[in-house]
Amino acid sequence: SFSDSASRVGRASAFREFLGEGSVVFRPGGPKDAQDIYAIDNFQGNEISWKAHYVDVSRDGDLGLSAGPLIVIGDEDNPDQWGHLVSIWRKQEVNWQLMADIVVTIPGVLSLEVEPNFEDTRPVIGETANPAVVSDAAHTLQDLIDADNLFGLSINFRGGQRALLRYGLENARVYLPGMAPAVGAEAASSVYGAYLDSQLFTTNPITLSYVGGYLSTSKEMGYTYGTMATSGDEADQGFQTSYLRLWRFTNSNEWKIAVEMLAPY
Repeated sequence: SFSDSASRVGRASAFREFLGEGSVVFRPGGPKDAQDIYAIDNFQGNEISWKAHYVDVSRDGDLGLSAGPLIVIGDEDNPDQWGHLVSIWRKQEVNWQLMADIVVTIPGVLSLEVEPNFEDTRPVIGETANPAVVSDAAHTLQDLIDADNLFGLSINFRGGQRALLRYGLENARVYLPGMAPAVGAEAASSVYGAYLDSQLFTTNPITLSYVGGYLSTSKEMGYTYGTMATSGDEADQGFQTSYLRLWRFTNSNEWKIAVEMLAPY
C-alpha cells in the first residue's frame, strides 16, 4: 500500500501518510527525523518505486521489517538508480506505521517483479527463542542497547567478519552498498568483514553511537540504529556510516543480529 501510494500521489505525500511518530530516515550525518524532512511543502527528491520480497514480524505482531528492490527514478540529466530498500514498521493501534527507512544502492539494474516469500523467514523464526525462554529472560530495551554496543566493541576486537559470526544468526542477512544481500552466516560475515576492511585504512577503532531503537512487546525482536565512525584528521574525516540493525532473541539467552544494514556518508 505504501509503494502504491507513492506511485499515485508521489513520494512526499506517501511518506507523510505512513510515517510514525519518531520515525527516521538516513542522510549524510546520520539518522534524521523523517517527519521533519517530509513535512515541508517544497520537498525535493526523486520519485521512487519498490517491492518487498523479504518480510519479518514479531510474535505479538507489533514490529516488522520489509526489504526489497528499489528504483530511484531519474530524469533527462540523471539516469535511474537501483538499490535495496529496508523498512522497519510498528503497528500502533490498528495501522502499520513506518519507523525507519534505509536505502543501500548498487551499480546495476534490479527487477521489481518480486513477491514476499515467507519461506525465507521461517529459518529465522526457527532460531528465535520460544515464548517460555523469552518470558524467563525478562529483558528490557537496555539489554538490547547493551548488545548493540557490545557488537561495536567486538568489531574492534575481532574484526567485522568474526564479530558478525559471533553475534549474527545462522540465517543473518547483510545489506551493503554495491552488492546483493548476503544471506547466511558464512556469506554475510565474509562480505561484512571484507567491506569494513576495505573502508578502514587506519588502526583507529570504530566508535558506535546508538541513537534509537525499540523492543517488541513479545520481547523476542527489536531494532537499533545509530552511527559507526572512526576518527580522522582535517584532510581525512575517517569512516562514517549509519547502521540499522534488526535483532532476534535466541534460545541461548542472547540477542543476535537478524538483519544488518550500513549506509556510509
